[in-house]
Amino acid sequence: MSSYLASTLNDVAQKAGVSTATVSRYLNTPERVSKRTRDKVEQAINVLGYTPNFGARVMASKRTYTIGAIIPTIENAIFARGIQAFQDELHTKGYTLLVASSSYDPQIEEEQIRTLVSRGVDGLLLIGHDRSPKIVDFLEKKNIPALVAWAHEIGAKLPSVGFDNFAAMGELARYVLSLGHKRIGMISAWTKTNDRARARVMAVRHILSESGLNASDLKLIETDYGIETGAVAFEQIIQRPMPPTVIICGNDVLAAGALKQANTLGIEVPRDVSVTGFDDIDLASIVSPRLTTVHVPHRDMGKRAARELHHLVNGNPPKPPIELKVELKIRNSLI
Repeated sequence: MSSYLASTLNDVAQKAGVSTATVSRYLNTPERVSKRTRDKVEQAINVLGYTPNFGARVMASKRTYTIGAIIPTIENAIFARGIQAFQDELHTKGYTLLVASSSYDPQIEEEQIRTLVSRGVDGLLLIGHDRSPKIVDFLEKKNIPALVAWAHEIGAKLPSVGFDNFAAMGELARYVLSLGHKRIGMISAWTKTNDRARARVMAVRHILSESGLNASDLKLIETDYGIETGAVAFEQIIQRPMPPTVIICGNDVLAAGALKQANTLGIEVPRDVSVTGFDDIDLASIVSPRLTTVHVPHRDMGKRAARELHHLVNGNPPKPPIELKVELKIRNSLI
C-alpha cells in the first residue's frame, strides 16, 4: 500500500481475511462481531492506517455515532468513574463521547444541550432530573433520546439509571443517630437546582423528625462543591454556639475539606467531631481518618447507562427507571 490515504474498506477486508460486510459491521456495530474477528479487523486497520469515511457513514445511517454527556463539574472526581465506564461501554458499540460541564448552572446546561443537539449527537446523558420542562420538550421534538443518571425518581419524564439519594442519605443519617448523636451539622451543595443535594438534605431532616428531634435544629450550610469550600463551611459550623458532634457532608469532596480544616484548627476527628461523606470516591479511603461514606456503584451505573441509552438510540421504547443499590462504608471518621 503506497499511502495510508489510499486504504479502502476492501483493503482492510483482504488484510484481515474477512468480508467487506464484516468490516462494515465491525465499524458500525462492533458488539455484533466476535472478539477474534474484531481483533483481526482492528489489527488490519492499524497496519493499513485505514480511516473510515465518517461523512459517508453518517449519510448512510443518518447517525453521527456520537453521544453527548453533560455533567455538573469536571473539577473533582465525583463523576469520573461513572463517565469513564459510560465511555468504555459506548466504545464497544462504536460510539464516541462528547463531554460538557455545566458548572451546576441550569442555563449553561440548556445551552449545552442545544449545542450538542445542533452538532448531531444521537443521544444525551444528563445528571439528575432538575431542569426546565421546556428543554425536555425540545429534546422530544428533536427526537433526541435522553437518559438521566445519578438519580432515581418514579414518574419522571426522562428514563434513568441511578440511585435513590433520599433513601441513601437517610440510611446514613439513621446510622449516625444510632450512635447517639443529637447535634447534627450538614454541609451540602446548593439545593435549589440540584435534586440530588436537595434529596440528601431532606433525608437528614426526615430522619431527625422520625427520631423525635427537631429538624429545624439541623445546622446546614450550602456551598459550592470543593475542598476549600468544604473547609470554610466546616469552620463556620464548628464555631457556632453548641457545635454539632457530627457533620454530614453532601459528598466526599466537601468532607475532605472538612477534615482538612479540622486539622488546621487542631480539632481531632472523630474524637472532637465526627465527619461523614457521600459517594465513596478514591479520596474517601485516602484521607485521614478514612471517611465513613455511602458507596455509589459509579462504574456499574455508567456501564448500564450506556447500554440503556444505546437501547433508546436504536429506536426502542424507554424502560422503567433502573434503581441501583448503594451501601454504607463505615470507616474511622465516625464514632
